[in-house]
Amino acid sequence: MKTKTANPDFEGAPINWPAMIVLTGTSVAAVTVLPAYLWFFDPAPWLWVWAFAVLWANGLSITAGYHRLWAHRAYEARGPLKLMYALFGAMTLQNSILFWASTHRSHHRDVDEPDHDPYSIRRGFWFAHMGWMLRDYPSARTDYSNAADLQADPYVAFQHRHYLWIATAMNLLVPAAIGALHNDILGGLMLVGLLRVVVSHQLTFCINSLAHTWGRQPYTNENSARDNDLISFLTYGEGYHNFHHHFQWDYRNGVRWWQFDPTKWLIALCARFGLARNLKRVPEFSILRARVQRQIDRAKELMTACRSADQRDLWEKSLRDEVAAYRATLAAWGNLQQEKLEAARDKLAAQWAQSEWPGRIVQLEDSLRLQHQRLTAMSARYAYA
Repeated sequence: MKTKTANPDFEGAPINWPAMIVLTGTSVAAVTVLPAYLWFFDPAPWLWVWAFAVLWANGLSITAGYHRLWAHRAYEARGPLKLMYALFGAMTLQNSILFWASTHRSHHRDVDEPDHDPYSIRRGFWFAHMGWMLRDYPSARTDYSNAADLQADPYVAFQHRHYLWIATAMNLLVPAAIGALHNDILGGLMLVGLLRVVVSHQLTFCINSLAHTWGRQPYTNENSARDNDLISFLTYGEGYHNFHHHFQWDYRNGVRWWQFDPTKWLIALCARFGLARNLKRVPEFSILRARVQRQIDRAKELMTACRSADQRDLWEKSLRDEVAAYRATLAAWGNLQQEKLEAARDKLAAQWAQSEWPGRIVQLEDSLRLQHQRLTAMSARYAYA
C-alpha cells in the first residue's frame, strides 16, 4: 500500500533528465520503432539468439556482480570476472557499480522506510519499479559514505569515472558488431541493442516492485520482501527476496537445490575454476531457526482467528509444547557455541571440530526440520477449525 511521505523535499523533486531520457526513450522506441522495423524487415534469426545471450550476460553481471559481489560482498572475485561484470553491467544502463551498490546498501539499511529507502515500496508500486529514478528524490542521493570499500576497488573506480563512455560503447559497438557478423547491423542494433536493454530494465526493476509485493514470507515479516518462484525465474534467482533480506550476505538466494538461482550456480562455477573464492553461506541451523520462528509467529496469528474455542485451546496447548521444544533446541545450540568458544580459547579447536560436535549440530538441524513439519501440519489442521 502506498504511504505518502511527510518529507516536503519529495514534493516537486526535479526531473532526473538523463534517467528520464534513457528510460522513456528506450521504452517508447521499443513499442514504436521496433515493431515498425520488424514489420518491414526480416532480421537474421541468429540475432534473436544473440539478444537472449547478451540479455543473460547483462542480467548475471547485475545479480552476481553489482549485487552479490559488490553491494553485499558475498564472495570475492578475480580481475577477469570483475572486468566482465563491469563491462556487461554498464551495458544494462543501470548506472555505475558505485552508485548502484551504494544505493542498494541504503535500501537494505532503511528497507520500506519512505523517506530513506531509495525505492521504498511504501511509496507505491510504480515508485519502487521505475518512478524513483525519474526524479532527483532525496532518498536516492548518495555521498558514497557507505561504499569506501568500493571506492578503493580499481575496477569499480575506473568504471565509475568512465561509465558514460563504457556504457555507450557497449550498447552501440557490441550490437553493431554482432549484427555485422550476420550482415544485419540494423538488426543487431534493434534486437541486441534496443530490445535487449528494455527487457533487461523491466526484469531487474521487478525485484524492487514485484518482489516486495507478491509472494511468501517464510523467513521474516519484518519487511516487505517476498519469495516468489516465478519472479526468481525471470530475474536470474533474485526472486527469493525474503531470504535475501534476512540473510543478505549469503552468495545464494535460492538455498534449496531445487530453487532456480542461476546466479549462485555461476558463482559456484567460477569458484571451481579459481575466478571466485570465499563464498559466504549462512549456517543451515540459522536458516532453519528463522523458518521455525516464522512458523511459530504465523501459528499464533492463525490461532487468534480460530472460530472454535475447543480447537483453539487444543491448538494453544500444542503450540505451547512446540515453543518449549524450540527453546530447548536453541539452548542446546547456545551451549555448543559456548563450547566452541572455550575450545578456541584453549587452542583446542581442531580437536573439538573432529569430536562429536558435527554430529550434534546435525541432530539439532534435524530437530528443527521435524519441528517445521509438525508446525506445518498443525497450522493445516487447525487453521480452518
